Amino acid sequence: MNLLEVSNLQASAETDASPQPILKGLNLTVKPGEVHAIMGPNGSGKSTLANVLSGRPGYAVDDGEAVLDGRNLLDLEPFERAQIGMFLAFQYPVEIPGVSNMEFLKASIDSLARARGEEQPNTANFMRQVRELAGSLDLDPAFLKRGVNEGFSGGEKKRNEIMQLLLLNPKLALLDETDSGLDIDALKTVADGVNRYRSESNGVGLISHYHRLLDYIVPDYVHVLSNGQIIESGDKGLALELEAKGYAWLT
Repeated sequence: MNLLEVSNLQASAETDASPQPILKGLNLTVKPGEVHAIMGPNGSGKSTLANVLSGRPGYAVDDGEAVLDGRNLLDLEPFERAQIGMFLAFQYPVEIPGVSNMEFLKASIDSLARARGEEQPNTANFMRQVRELAGSLDLDPAFLKRGVNEGFSGGEKKRNEIMQLLLLNPKLALLDETDSGLDIDALKTVADGVNRYRSESNGVGLISHYHRLLDYIVPDYVHVLSNGQIIESGDKGLALELEAKGYAWLT
């Protein structure tokens, strides 16, 4: 059974003038255990794909479907998509002043437990687990008391999102340019977190411009997105070819 099945997905960005078509019949299949890298030039639709699948406002789905583990994502509200296992790591993680990281993580875990009919975790055990996880990602535990991403550096924000990923353990993780703005040490830490998350039961979508992240997270498939459609697919070798030649030879 496929984990994610995207069929003929067509979507537009909602603007003040008129809707702007971005995704134009996109098809993508992700099986459990697979990592798919999605690459392409600016404006090709990479981030739009992630935003549409996660239910971010500002986009209209014109046609097609996107099925995650047997459920059509397009019929669900964003919080319902999260409850069935969708996770999106933002290219530019937002700050949430007034809500500490620990409060945010506990509320998220409790919400998932309620949705699944499970018992909410013991608070003391949960806090100990989060502190240990933060330390493994080179995040100072003091960050857990601060507002979500408030005053964090770019690398700290990305590592904070990987901490959320490992804690929530979703079925499908979409990582939108997680490598953006990271130095080599932060990149290795983030990649290590993603590799720890990988399993035979979940899937990963890596959205990136460059192949350097793929040196540490080896994908099963690499796709090139252009003008709202996947125009080429291959293995990691395709990413290296793109690095050498650019995108012009495909588009």
